[in-house]
Amino acid sequence: MNVKIHDSWKLHLKNEFEKPYFKDLTNFVKGEYLKHQCFPPGNQIFNAFEHCHFDDVKVVIIGQDPYHDVGQAHGLCFSVNDGVKHPPSLINIFKEIEQDLGIPYPKSGNLVRWANQGVLLLNATLTVRAHQAGSHQKRGWELFTDAVIKTISDNKERVIFMLWGGYAKNKIKLIDINKHIVLKSGHPSPLSANRGFWFGNKHFSKTNFLLEQALQKPIHW
Repeated sequence: MNVKIHDSWKLHLKNEFEKPYFKDLTNFVKGEYLKHQCFPPGNQIFNAFEHCHFDDVKVVIIGQDPYHDVGQAHGLCFSVNDGVKHPPSLINIFKEIEQDLGIPYPKSGNLVRWANQGVLLLNATLTVRAHQAGSHQKRGWELFTDAVIKTISDNKERVIFMLWGGYAKNKIKLIDINKHIVLKSGHPSPLSANRGFWFGNKHFSKTNFLLEQALQKPIHW
């Protein structure tokens, strides 16, 4: 099966594309995009992998589902296109960066600038039907993205995994914690953040400190 994903990832994931679940998933997604409005646009489903190549991965941030309103999702978790109103979780991410690093709150919620520096912005489910959160869950995407996380864990060293909220924290079972660094906190959603589980986690300064210790360039958040 010819999946349009960057060659650096195809090299490591090619066996995944031949598994029965992925063929079923492909058929499901094609059918959904034919019958319904779905996000992100079809040519942006694997956008996270286009902007952050396998060899460049330094940080992994795990989301759950793409945004499901018009114009928001473009294949990177928590990110929205230029000019799109910032969703609540993204607002809280930027507020934490402002508090943590003193970086002014940005106009654009487009996180491609992070991805281009080696931050893989990976949703567990890569597609969604318009206005129906979770509509493409448990169709096979989670098997694929779990394989991505495990592939990174198995084939790289000292990657920093940011696990925000219970869903992301469950992914720790896929990560070799003897080789990699895991930073955990509550989710940046208002429900979690307003209860004191997000603000003050200092994940962004901690990540840059760890990268500099490993003689790698810090991320310009």
